Amino acid sequence: MLNEKISSIRTVEDLQDYVYETLCVDNELLTDAFPRSKRAIRRSSGELCGVLFCVHGPRTVDFTAIWERRANRILFYGPTGERYRQTLLEGSLTTPVDYVDRFVQNVDNSNA
Repeated sequence: MLNEKISSIRTVEDLQDYVYETLCVDNELLTDAFPRSKRAIRRSSGELCGVLFCVHGPRTVDFTAIWERRANRILFYGPTGERYRQTLLEGSLTTPVDYVDRFVQNVDNSNA
């Protein structure tokens, strides 16, 4: 499994772009050629745990990544469910917490 640390991600938009680009490059997919989705992951209390990102590839194959909010890391999974990469985000997102919450609400609403 590939482990890496990056410090260039500062906003939720940077996070989203990095995840989708990495999924496409790692799986030899053309960027923006396949549908994408995202879904908030919450605890039973409603607290945001992270976001599940998915690229829906050819022949109904899905490539996924999960951003864990507390650990501030991204876990990448292949089409068979094996974790093949972990990226630790050094530093925190500079995006205000209320903006992150609105982003997650938009995630929830866009997948309803």
